[in-house]
Amino acid sequence: MSKRARVRAPELVGKGGWLNTGGDELSLQGLRGKIVIADFWTFCCVNCLHVLDELRELEERHRDTVVIVGVHSPKFVHEAEHQAVVDAVERYGVEHPVLDDPELVTWKQYAVRAWPTLVVIDPEGYVVAQHAGEGHAHAIEKLVEELEAEHGAKGTLRRGDGPYVPPEPVAGALRFPGRAVLLPSGNFLVSDTTRHQLVELAEDGESVVRRIGGEGERGLADGGPAEARFSEPQGLALTPEGDAVIVADTVNHALRRVELASGVVSTLAGTGRQWWQGSPTAGPAREVDLSSPWDVAWFGGKVWIAMAGTHQLWTYDPVEQAVAVAAGTTNEGLVDGPGAEAWFAQPSGLAADGDERLWVADSETSALRWVDPEGTVHTAVGTGLFDFGHRDGDAAQALFQHPLAVTVLPDGSVAVSDTYNHALRRYDPASGEVSTLATDLREPSGAVLAGEEIVVVESARHRLTRLRLPEEAVRVEGVAHRTQRAATEIAPGRLRLDVVFQAPAGQKLDTRYGPSTRLLVSATPPELLLDGDGAGTDLFLELPLNPEIGEGVLHVSAMAASCDDDPSNEYPACHVHQQDWGVPVRVVAPGEGDGGSGGTDRLALVLAGMDEDAAGS
Repeated sequence: MSKRARVRAPELVGKGGWLNTGGDELSLQGLRGKIVIADFWTFCCVNCLHVLDELRELEERHRDTVVIVGVHSPKFVHEAEHQAVVDAVERYGVEHPVLDDPELVTWKQYAVRAWPTLVVIDPEGYVVAQHAGEGHAHAIEKLVEELEAEHGAKGTLRRGDGPYVPPEPVAGALRFPGRAVLLPSGNFLVSDTTRHQLVELAEDGESVVRRIGGEGERGLADGGPAEARFSEPQGLALTPEGDAVIVADTVNHALRRVELASGVVSTLAGTGRQWWQGSPTAGPAREVDLSSPWDVAWFGGKVWIAMAGTHQLWTYDPVEQAVAVAAGTTNEGLVDGPGAEAWFAQPSGLAADGDERLWVADSETSALRWVDPEGTVHTAVGTGLFDFGHRDGDAAQALFQHPLAVTVLPDGSVAVSDTYNHALRRYDPASGEVSTLATDLREPSGAVLAGEEIVVVESARHRLTRLRLPEEAVRVEGVAHRTQRAATEIAPGRLRLDVVFQAPAGQKLDTRYGPSTRLLVSATPPELLLDGDGAGTDLFLELPLNPEIGEGVLHVSAMAASCDDDPSNEYPACHVHQQDWGVPVRVVAPGEGDGGSGGTDRLALVLAGMDEDAAGS
């Protein structure tokens, strides 16, 4: 076995303490003898949720040798609240210990630059690999098997149960509900996300009429109410005929249909597999992969889908029974224009105002966007990935914090479920003003009109809450935030960008159909780069910096494809590895900056493997 680069792993430290351990404090010293996988995540990030799902099988197969530790590293202010982390761990079914690190102490110690990032620590306490983004579970399992053999032979592997202690189950009609829709009967259908069910509630919004989705087990199955299975369903849309509801079955990467009279569930779109770069983006609906559909709405005779996992909007044509991309490039950010050129960042909520506008809650940019009938994308409120807060007034300076849903009001204005501000906000297109309708709503994730009332899904209070539509807005003290990540100090002149990718053991780069890697670079502000932005096939670039721009954000998107390296295998297994980074940078002259050492002339971003220049021996 070749010598593996490794560095001593820093201790796992977080002010919020440990979850899922029965109250015990964990340490790397106490975990010595186990293979530790540190998963740096934040619960707003759909890519992090994908990784949680990717790791479930590995976690189960290697439960006696591997300990996965979630290191929760917040992006938004709300995510630094301890109770919010507690809620998220239950909401997403996290079945391993989680360290709550609200001040990003461990994030900084491990020099993490992106959500999600996975760090593999061997049984002797050394970092042996780092992986950013999705699609790495197969590579990590390969490494785990090597480490099991190596440390089993050395006598440094300790088998047995890990430190995970499951929390006590909680009773109640709903548990972290996602969305609600008003039925023709006057009842409500609610996506009971954490229990993988749909629940019909009576007009009072409390009494359970029926449940659809068996006993609440995660799965993908069609059939009657008892046989059907969902996996963390979210968005709901009533069909124009009023006889069925379309469901965004998020973790199943599928679109489902529920017949209201019988409760029978069928699958309209998706294969159950997650979409990856290179997969078809149009075709027969049951043959095309989807990626974390979060909401659905009827607009222009089609079902529009908020495809949070790919930062796009797709459509489902019920006549042709086909799906297609309608807007978004898969790049994450806030860019308006024709649908084929627009950028989104985890679109999570949709609401149609007739055939005039499709409103979009673009959660990671904390923005309210809209699509016109020609498919052009516009921004009403929001400026980008790093600015958020709770500020009313003119739309040009108003702020949301990770909104998840939108609801068109009778006067043509829009109610925004401003999830991480625990508020219901209002945007008036006529005046261009943003106001606050209600506060003290715990993580509102949707709202539906019911007569003169608006019924809010209070996800973290596990209930529906009725509000009278107020004539006057609530006054709140405005606050503004920027994502708190220390800027990387870089030297003026040319910056060498290296995306580190090492194909997993037994695999090689897949060059059968052309270049196996892709790199896309841009900057905010665009003037930060004199040249070098755009797309290429090399994982390195020389970036000339503008000496007149002192700071900004480098946006880097990388993809690499690898396949089994076995000439005798006619059908090798292939995998796609991808990640987006937003790296705040500050230009620092020699002799300045922290410690007076000046800035670096090399920026290394690890997609998979180890940065040999930084790791040493």
